[in-house]
Amino acid sequence: MKTITLFILTLFVSASVFAQRPDREKIKALKIAHITEQLDLTETEAQKFWPIYNANEDAKSKLREASMNRRKEQPIEELTESEAKSLLLDMEKTEKQKVALESKLLNQLLEILPAKKIIKLYQAERSFKQKMFEEYKKRHANEKRN
Repeated sequence: MKTITLFILTLFVSASVFAQRPDREKIKALKIAHITEQLDLTETEAQKFWPIYNANEDAKSKLREASMNRRKEQPIEELTESEAKSLLLDMEKTEKQKVALESKLLNQLLEILPAKKIIKLYQAERSFKQKMFEEYKKRHANEKRN
């Protein structure tokens, strides 16, 4: 049953690959499949987990985007000291918001998942990032050879 669920979930998520930003959507689909496989969520757990997890991922993405846009507004060399200080304070604020998001996620997940599965989630996220990094290195090594 879990294999069928994983297969259906992977097909459903893969269909979103044709969305606006295909590379990001493809990576997101791969991440979902990886986490699903690693956590071995029950159907009930998955129904509660994914909306919480996706909302957290969206919030983190918005923070990253806003932070990146703020840092790109003006080259560092052109900043006044007060502008640089303001940028640093914004960066600190963003970091605090990230910590608050992680804390909120943990508290929400503790209500629906056993602690061991939450630890598996953190491990799955790290292993997924490692796989993506290895794939990136491999692809760029191949590009350099060609």
